Amino acid sequence: MQKRMGEAVARVARKVNETVENKTDSLDLANCKLIAFPVGIYKAMRSVTEGIHRISLANNELKSLTSRFVTTFSQLRELNLAGNYLHRLPEEVTSLLHLQAIDLSRNRFRHFPEPLTAVAALETINLEENEITEVPVEKLATMASLRSLNLRANPVSPEARLLVRPLVPFDLLLSPEEPVPKA
Repeated sequence: MQKRMGEAVARVARKVNETVENKTDSLDLANCKLIAFPVGIYKAMRSVTEGIHRISLANNELKSLTSRFVTTFSQLRELNLAGNYLHRLPEEVTSLLHLQAIDLSRNRFRHFPEPLTAVAALETINLEENEITEVPVEKLATMASLRSLNLRANPVSPEARLLVRPLVPFDLLLSPEEPVPKA
């Protein structure tokens, strides 16, 4: 167990060092078994955080995202958090003025993460395979940049489905409704 943890830490350190040394605009920490964003990374990356535009933390075991993460990586354009245990986002997400795409698929959201509706540049939101029943249709309809919202494999209420179609000017992906059983 300790050996595996050591290997995971070494892998994260290697990826962070590659990003810093090469001054790339991406940080890929997908599949690193992270249960939290490592605090040490903030120090290690302080010289390049403004240049980071893409972060992938997909397929980890994250239960939350901190406000510090959001404010540190304020220049993000793409954020991939798919395949974690997230159920909410910090309010500071609204400060990500350049965020164009966020992938929150395969998480544990029961409610639509409403801070996203205040992110003006957001074009793509992927919330596939969560547990969302209600959708803030009116707020979503005011998002001028939004092009695609994926809510497939969510138990979106029939009422929300009816409201959504006439109001939204973007591509909305929903799973087909289950047929109503005949008595």
